[in-house]
Formats: sequence, C-alpha cells, structure tokens
Amino acid sequence: MIIFLNGSINAGKTTVAKILTKKLSDVALLEIDALRNMIDWMPIDQAVPINLENAISVIKNFSKRNLNVIVPYPLSQKNYDYMTENLKDLETKIYFFTLAPKIEKALTNRGTRELDDWERERIQHHYNIGITNPTFGEIIDNSEQTPEETADYILVKIS
Repeated sequence: MIIFLNGSINAGKTTVAKILTKKLSDVALLEIDALRNMIDWMPIDQAVPINLENAISVIKNFSKRNLNVIVPYPLSQKNYDYMTENLKDLETKIYFFTLAPKIEKALTNRGTRELDDWERERIQHHYNIGITNPTFGEIIDNSEQTPEETADYILVKIS
C-alpha cells in the first residue's frame, strides 16, 4: 500500500509518518524533501516537478518489492493528479490523508521545531491555495490530536 500524508508545513506529516512506520510492517518512508535537498539551489517551482518525477520512480521501485510506502508531502490538486496518473498502473491500494490543523496551530513552534519566516510564509501560502482542504482523500483536523492519535486513526481507516 501507499499512504500519502498531505498537508502544510508543520501539520505533523513527518511525525505521523514515523509513527506509522513503526506500526506497519515492511515500510519505506519516502521524504520527497530529501529529493529536494539534492537540488536545493534550484528555485522551488522548477524543483517540484523533478522531485515528483523522482518520487514516482522511487515509489514504483519500493512497490515492486512489496514494500508499503509512506509519503509525507504537501500536494496541490495538480500534483495529486500527476501522482495518481503516474501510479495508476500499480497493483496496490493508495490512500490520501490530509493533516489539516487550524492555521493558528500550524503557525506555532511545536516540539523542538522553530519556524523561520520562510516557513511561516509557506504555511500561509499552503492554506491560501487549499493544500489543507483538497478535493481528494480524507481530511483530518489534527489540531487537538496527538500524533499517535492521528496515526491510530489512519490505521483504522486503512484496515
């Protein structure tokens, strides 16, 4: 199976993904941001299509080896369409969950993470363009949930 965790920066995607990797078997965690880091000198609007193309290849590679794949990444409608079109030939279930805490929560420092100005602007951008309210998958308001509760909710939904 493939589980996409959509949502803004600081929505809890990576934290929930790491919890899920411990609760599921044979899991690969694909951080598309790690692919972005390889070309971090490139403007983000040019890098995103390359990152998604590389992510498709990695997902297919893991899936071919019967691994479950968890992908925490903010998906616009356009990028969701691209991913689903390019993964439609896989013989595995694909789930999409959007973590959508209230913006006030997303804009706060949580744990050891201290948001910088760019991240705060990007969070506002994600909320403005609808990343947290997509037309696809299931939206989870995790404002008042612990990451463990959010992960457990997802586990119930995929079982």
